[in-house]
Amino acid sequence: MSSWLGGIGSGLGQSLGQVSGSLSSFTGQISNFTKDMLLEGVEEVGGKFSLLLDMSLLQHERLRKLHAELEEKLEAAEIQIKRQSAEYRTLLQQKDVEISHLKARQSGLQEEVQKLQQSAQSASAGPAMLPVTTTSSSTTSSSASSFLSRHPGSHHGFHGEEMDLSDVIWSQQEINRLSTEVMRLESEVAHWRRMSQASTATGAGNGNHSEILKLQRTIKELRDEMSREVDEHQHELAALQDAQRQKLADVTRRHRQELAEYEERIEELEEQIQSGGGQPTSVSDTSKLHELHQTIQSLQEAAEQHEKQLAELSANLEEAQKIQASLQLEKDDAQQENTGLLQNYTRLQASVAELQTRVQEQEGKALQKAQLDHEIQMLRNSLEAAEKEIERLKNLELNLQERLKVAEEQLVSRNEAESDLESLDDLKAELGRREKILRATEEERDTLMSELEELDQQNQEATQHMISVKEQLSGQLKEAETELKRMTAELNTSSDQKMALEQELETQKEKMSQSAFTLNELHMGKQQLERTVKELKDKLGHSQEQIRDARREVTELKKTLQEKEELLSAAKAKLYEGGERASEAQGANEALAEKERELSDLRRELDEMRCSHEKVMSEDYELKVENRRFKADNEQTLGKVEELTKQLKESQGVLNRVVREKDTRIEALKLEKYQLEGELTQAENKLKEQVKQYQQTIEELTRARSMDASALQTEHERAIKLNQEKDMEIAQLKRDVEQVAADHRDTNEMLSITVAGQQQLTDLLQEKDVFMDTLKQNAADLQTELDNKVSVFTKEVETLKQSLDEKDKQLGGMKEENSHLKEEIDRLRDQQSRPQPLAEPRTLDIITELETEITQLKSSRNALEEEVQTLRRTTEEQQASLLLSQQSLQAQQSEIEQARAHHQQTTLNYDRLIQARDEEITRLQQNVEQLSESQSRANSPSVQGEVILQEEKTQTLNQENGNEKHDLSKVDIERLVRGIKEKETEITQLNEKNLSLTRQLDQLVVSRDEVGKLSQMIMQKDLEIQALHARVSMGGGHSQDVMFLQQQLQAYAVEREQVIAVLNEKTRENSQLRSDYHRLMDIMAGKEAALLKLQQENQRLSNMSDPSGSQEMFKETIQNLSRIIREKDIEIDALTQKCQTLVTVLQSSGGEPGAGSGGVSSNQFEELLQERDTLKQQVKKMEEWKQQVITTVKNMQHESAQLHEELIKLQSQVSADSDCSSKLSVDYARLVQNYEQKERRLGSLSLELAQVQQTITQLSSTKDVLLGKLDSVTQTPEVTATQCSGSSLSTDAPSHQPDSAVKDEKMQQEVVQLKAQLTEKENTIRTLQENNHRLSNSASASESEQRSQAEEARQVRERLEALQRSVREKDLLIKSKGDQLVQVSEALRNRENDNEVLKQAVTNLKERALILEMDVKKLKEENELVAARSREKESEFRALQETNMQVSLLLREKEFELSAMSEKAATVEKLLKDKEQGRSGELNQLLNEVKSMQDKAVAFQQERDQVMMALKQKQMETAALQSELQHVRDKEHRLNLELERLRNHLLEIEDSYTREALAAEDRETELRRKVALLDERLATSSSAVESASQQASMQVESLQEQLIGVVKQRDDALVQLRTSQEQVNQYAVSLSNLQMVLEQFQQEEKAMYSAELEKHKKEKEEWKRKALKLEDQASALQINLDEANAALDSASRLTDQLDLKEEQIEELKKQVDVRQEMLEEAQRKLMNLLNSTEGKIDKVLMRNLFLGYFHTPKTKRADVLKLMGSVLGLNREDVEKMLEDRGHGVTGWVSNWLGGRGAQSVPNTPQRPTSGQGLNSSFSEMFVKFLEMESTPSLPAPKLPVHDIKPLSAPPAGRTSRAPVSQKRAGDSNPFLAPRSAAVPLLAGSGSGGPGGHLLMKPISDTLPTFTPVPVSAEASGGAVLKDLLKQ
Repeated sequence: MSSWLGGIGSGLGQSLGQVSGSLSSFTGQISNFTKDMLLEGVEEVGGKFSLLLDMSLLQHERLRKLHAELEEKLEAAEIQIKRQSAEYRTLLQQKDVEISHLKARQSGLQEEVQKLQQSAQSASAGPAMLPVTTTSSSTTSSSASSFLSRHPGSHHGFHGEEMDLSDVIWSQQEINRLSTEVMRLESEVAHWRRMSQASTATGAGNGNHSEILKLQRTIKELRDEMSREVDEHQHELAALQDAQRQKLADVTRRHRQELAEYEERIEELEEQIQSGGGQPTSVSDTSKLHELHQTIQSLQEAAEQHEKQLAELSANLEEAQKIQASLQLEKDDAQQENTGLLQNYTRLQASVAELQTRVQEQEGKALQKAQLDHEIQMLRNSLEAAEKEIERLKNLELNLQERLKVAEEQLVSRNEAESDLESLDDLKAELGRREKILRATEEERDTLMSELEELDQQNQEATQHMISVKEQLSGQLKEAETELKRMTAELNTSSDQKMALEQELETQKEKMSQSAFTLNELHMGKQQLERTVKELKDKLGHSQEQIRDARREVTELKKTLQEKEELLSAAKAKLYEGGERASEAQGANEALAEKERELSDLRRELDEMRCSHEKVMSEDYELKVENRRFKADNEQTLGKVEELTKQLKESQGVLNRVVREKDTRIEALKLEKYQLEGELTQAENKLKEQVKQYQQTIEELTRARSMDASALQTEHERAIKLNQEKDMEIAQLKRDVEQVAADHRDTNEMLSITVAGQQQLTDLLQEKDVFMDTLKQNAADLQTELDNKVSVFTKEVETLKQSLDEKDKQLGGMKEENSHLKEEIDRLRDQQSRPQPLAEPRTLDIITELETEITQLKSSRNALEEEVQTLRRTTEEQQASLLLSQQSLQAQQSEIEQARAHHQQTTLNYDRLIQARDEEITRLQQNVEQLSESQSRANSPSVQGEVILQEEKTQTLNQENGNEKHDLSKVDIERLVRGIKEKETEITQLNEKNLSLTRQLDQLVVSRDEVGKLSQMIMQKDLEIQALHARVSMGGGHSQDVMFLQQQLQAYAVEREQVIAVLNEKTRENSQLRSDYHRLMDIMAGKEAALLKLQQENQRLSNMSDPSGSQEMFKETIQNLSRIIREKDIEIDALTQKCQTLVTVLQSSGGEPGAGSGGVSSNQFEELLQERDTLKQQVKKMEEWKQQVITTVKNMQHESAQLHEELIKLQSQVSADSDCSSKLSVDYARLVQNYEQKERRLGSLSLELAQVQQTITQLSSTKDVLLGKLDSVTQTPEVTATQCSGSSLSTDAPSHQPDSAVKDEKMQQEVVQLKAQLTEKENTIRTLQENNHRLSNSASASESEQRSQAEEARQVRERLEALQRSVREKDLLIKSKGDQLVQVSEALRNRENDNEVLKQAVTNLKERALILEMDVKKLKEENELVAARSREKESEFRALQETNMQVSLLLREKEFELSAMSEKAATVEKLLKDKEQGRSGELNQLLNEVKSMQDKAVAFQQERDQVMMALKQKQMETAALQSELQHVRDKEHRLNLELERLRNHLLEIEDSYTREALAAEDRETELRRKVALLDERLATSSSAVESASQQASMQVESLQEQLIGVVKQRDDALVQLRTSQEQVNQYAVSLSNLQMVLEQFQQEEKAMYSAELEKHKKEKEEWKRKALKLEDQASALQINLDEANAALDSASRLTDQLDLKEEQIEELKKQVDVRQEMLEEAQRKLMNLLNSTEGKIDKVLMRNLFLGYFHTPKTKRADVLKLMGSVLGLNREDVEKMLEDRGHGVTGWVSNWLGGRGAQSVPNTPQRPTSGQGLNSSFSEMFVKFLEMESTPSLPAPKLPVHDIKPLSAPPAGRTSRAPVSQKRAGDSNPFLAPRSAAVPLLAGSGSGGPGGHLLMKPISDTLPTFTPVPVSAEASGGAVLKDLLKQ
């Protein structure tokens, strides 16, 4: 009873745990469980345990009451806990949010305080502000600390609250309210049903009644679903509204708190500012003013900082909104993580299953340990028994010695008395015999000692082995305990997560119920918000006006401040003046005091204004914040309404999904729980049986060891006692069996009653027949269609194979062409990479053509590959369809065969039933006859004939259900493991389900007729049985039996009603199965389409997979593994055969007599031990090899990842090398081009040098010519002057002769003539000078023009060449850039292709990883199978060991018997000898004694064997009875649970039946009333009824169509939902599997991809920069081209001008030739004149010199005398000597000679009006001025760019170059003072060559030869210059 009560308690605990798990799915679980338990009950319900059931009814009622009370308490407690947990969660979240907000505010306020401290310190410039800031910081820290200290207290407060009963009462009230609402909604539904029935009944008069009823049912179901969904929506809306209301309240409360804190903080800051600004200063006046300025500036900065902080706060508000959005996203992520946790939960379940298997293994090891301990104990016991035997033998020896002594004494006495020799002989014989016995016992002792030693050795070995095994087991136990702890912790966490998920589900439901209310409140709040927004807008307008006024006041205050500052500056000036004035110091101090007062007043006013301004600003900011907040709240409310609607939909889907997942998980957990319970019971039973067996073997061994005659007697007595006890137990068990047989009879009677309910099944079977006929027709049609499709597909496959072969050939040709083209491309790239001096355009054209051809070929190749892929896909699709058709044909054939087999089985079962019934009839007749004779006999046990059919049906149903559950559990497990193959397995399962359904239908169709016949037969048999029972009941004295039978009949009638209800449920389930069949057919179609898609994807992936041999390697490894496992299986089979042969040999040897059998058995035993060790070693080797294989697979994975990394690195290096090579090639081309350009420039420079040398030689020749001309020109005037002076002197010398008058007249005439000659000479000189000047000018101009034109032409050519070079360079650059762009684009394409290849490789690797995981799991399964096989082999080995031990015991017994027989034979021989000697009587006695002893020994041995066998049988029977008792208790527990569930279910069904009956009565009354009304209306309006019926039929058709569409949509949506859920699960599983494998790989990929992305970005930016540079260069080139075109136009113009200039040059050359001839003639004339006038003196010149001497002042007359001496040809030294002799030299002579003469008139020479000379100027100055006036040309000299002339070479030797005075103008340049380089300009400035002209017209001065000008100082006088000229 205690165990039974314990089982009931555990069942109650389990049921309570299930109830507490989830109340939402409780009713569904009850319904499912009742179905399962009813199905089990059909098997297990019997009359076996009626007494136990009667006993347990009272306990069930008591426990049911307790259960109900506990459930009510549990529900109330759960409701309260849920509500409180939700409230506490919300409170915790609010507190956390408040803590985070307060921390953020604290940090922000501390930063503000620090800023204010800094500003205050800078403002006060001393320790004036320090105490305030410290206090503020202390206050903030204290407030923060106080808040932090207060917060945990609040937590403790609300965590420590106790549960209130008011919450429970409130929850009960809510439940009552909800129940009333449900009732109201049901009444509304019933009302609308009536309305719909009324509306449909009007038009259903002529229509089909059954169709209308079906439509009404569907409409009813849809309306029920709609009402349920509406209720759910309303609950969800209410929950969302409550949540939204709470959120709004929290937000408003937080905002108000923040505003209050901000206001407090602003007030504190204002107080700090006031206290900082209002502190008195005790420094000097100037420092006070300075500090005031600093405080004003710091306050202004603080105001600006406040404005910045306001802007930052607004930005922070926006960021907070963004953070709120991010929190929403995080919430979604949390939901996704929730799904991930659910998946982890499933994984943990799988790991729990693995742990359970490990625990079982550990239990097996523990059992082995216990067995070994038992063996050790047995060995110890045997040792003790052996020691006891040795002691007993010693005692026997002592006894024998004492007997010998006694016998000797007796012999002495007899010798003395009788002296008989015969007795002595007898005694001697007895002595010899006894000595032999002693020797035998000693031998036995020796053998026992040797055996003991062997046993000691074995014991030591066993103990050592046990120690090692214990150590191993202890280590394994520790590991298992750690694993168990870890897994229990994980289980606890998973259970906690599950509970949390359920709580979250319930909270979500509550929130959904609250959201409806919150929506209404949101609408109301929205209206209120709009009103408040309007009010705030008005307040904003007022505040803006106030702000404007405040700003005006601020501007006015600023003006006043400026005025005050001006006054302050004036006061400062006054102060400084007062400092200077010591007397006015007192007045200034008083004025300063007044100013300070005014300043303090101003400060106060400023502070007040600032306070008011800050208040206005804070109000403005608050209004703005409120406006923003209201706007944000409005937007948030709108967004939240939308989000709530979305969340409603999402939460509905999530709830439905979660509910389904929970149901499936709970069912799976239940199945696992039941399986585990069954396995535990089985394991316990096995353990008990093993314990019993081991006890038996121990007892047998102990008995065999201590086997003696006395021991045999004691054992015999014990066996007799045990036999008696077992007989008693057998009698009791027989009674129990008779009771069970009676119960079986009762069950047979119940079954005979239930057979009558099979008529309902016949009706159902008729309906199934019609359905099966339609299915057969559909199957035939499908077969024909399949055959047609197969033929069509075969033809298409053949055509496609032909086209594939053709395409493969084309592909091979295209690949060869592609390889050739690649080789050509590589060759061309090599050629391009070589540095070419000049890229020919032909090669570029060829390259472009080749590239176009390559692109065309690539496109064609891609098109062909796409065609090949499409053809392959079509072939694969056709092959898949062929396979599907073949599978369907095979499935149909297998269905037909299974139907036949089932038909045969059913016929056999019915035949057996009929035979059983016949036998029952005969037996009952015999019983009737026996009852009349003897009433005490028990009823004969009836055959369980009727049970066969029912049990078979239930077994088949249970098997089908079990198979379905098993398949479902398999699908659940494989969904977690497999990935891609899951859809195929699901499709196969659906096919199997479909086939099972069709098989059931076929079976029903086949067995319909036979069931009808057999039911008639059974009815007849039942009538006969009832008649026999009536006869039995007629017998007297059976009243008690009749009452008992009546009670049983009532119970069976109740059970029959239950069975009928079960059958009704089965019919309903059959209809559901039919609908499921249609749905499964649709799902099959979708799954086939999905299969085709998956096969296409698999083919594509297999085509896309890399050709590396990794998969082949994996296949080879798997094949090797399978081969090795097969070899090991073969070896194990061979070993089993060996063991069997050994057993047979042992058995055969046991029967043969001989002493060597024991040795054989020990040798075989040793061989078996060796084989076991070898097997263990082989298993260890296999495990090591398996680990090596796993490590190699892992190493291969790592190596593949490393190779992939190296590949990527090599690709990056190759790309970098290609970039470097391209850069190097570009740089090399640039260097070559630069080198060529420099060579060309060197050639051009050499040509220019030659030209310059030629021009220098030409210039030197022209220079020499011009210098010769100038020398000749200068010599002619000097000669004429000398001639004139000489003539005048010669005339003047004889003029001092007699006649003065005549002389005067002559002199006047001569003067007149000389004047005329002078004028003529002067005119000729002027003309010659002018002509010379013109010629020189023209020559220089012509030469300069020629040079300038040549230089300009050269410059133009050089520029043209430079432009052409630049254009070529630009073209080359453009081409190189274009090539680089092409290369870069190709590189980018290659990179993209590489990226795609890498992506494909990643996908392939993922697939490979999945395949590897699959293989690893397969290997694990195979290893587990191998381990199971090894365990089985070990168990077999143990059994063989046990058999070996038994055989060894038998052998020892046989040996013992042999020894006994040999002793007996010896005694017989001795007796025969004695008989021969004549001692017949004694011999007879001895023989009789020997025979009796032998008989007794044989009898004892037989009895011992019989007792041992009986003991074994009894032990087996007791074990079987104990297992049966355990099974009975389990069944009893299950039946108790089933009874409770059935009662609850029946109560619910009765409630539903009563409701439906009431509703049906209401409907009947309404329908009758409506029928009466309709009858009246029919009589009046038949036509209206017809039209209405037509309309109704149309409406019904439309409704049917709509219903069909809705059903299709629903089915499609369900299919999509399931597929999406499965895909989501698959993807989640695959992701979770790949996460562990590919984390490192993903990180490396991320790093690589990031690096590559950065590289690509950098390259992209570089290319963008290069493109921009190229665009800029292109624009610059365009500009240069335009300029070059303009230059070409100007060059064309210049060529025209050059032609004109050349013509002019030719004309000028002609004129020069003419002038040259004229010059030569003039030179000839001048030479003639020189020759003729040489040695003569010009009188006029002499006169002029003479007159000039007297006109000059006295200080400068020495110069005139020197000049006269030079004219006369005197030496300078002589003249200086003469001048030194002042009184005696020439001066004295001249003064004496010309003492009496007056001043004569100087002949008036033509003077320029610009000369303006005075009378006091000397003669030399006048002469110089005259020469300058004469030398000025009429035309201005050509301008020269003097600053551009650079020295190229020194002037030639013998000449000195003169430089012009740079300060003079170009027009005033003197030809005599100018150098030759200036006189002969190299460049003539043209009008077009000015600075404003074109670039080409600018002079190139770098390449022209220039002469170094010698500078002449301005202080040098004209006389010195004239001296130099005269020296020449």
